[in-house]
Amino acid sequence: MTGLFSAFTSRAATRSARTALTALMSAIGADGLDAAARHPGLLAAVDQHAAAIRDSLFGDLRPLTAIHLAGYAEGVRDAAAEHGWHLPETPVDWHTPDWVLTRLLAVCHLAR
Repeated sequence: MTGLFSAFTSRAATRSARTALTALMSAIGADGLDAAARHPGLLAAVDQHAAAIRDSLFGDLRPLTAIHLAGYAEGVRDAAAEHGWHLPETPVDWHTPDWVLTRLLAVCHLAR
């Protein structure tokens, strides 16, 4: 019974993680990644953040899954929210994104 429950839990967690990543992609990822494709400086920043995320999640030792990335993004957002940060409600100026937006955009880059 444990194996069956474990597989169900894993599928549910994966579905939940994919939903969270899709929401993040809709909120900032699509526009941000398009902007990064046009602006080499932003692309370089996203690449640096992505490398740091891979390092912190041991991405060189194991594949990064939707669960890893969604959990990481949630942790970043929760920590930032404790300091008053929230996702912008208006379009982002990708010429000057803050650290949190760049980090979350790197999560979208890795998830893509």
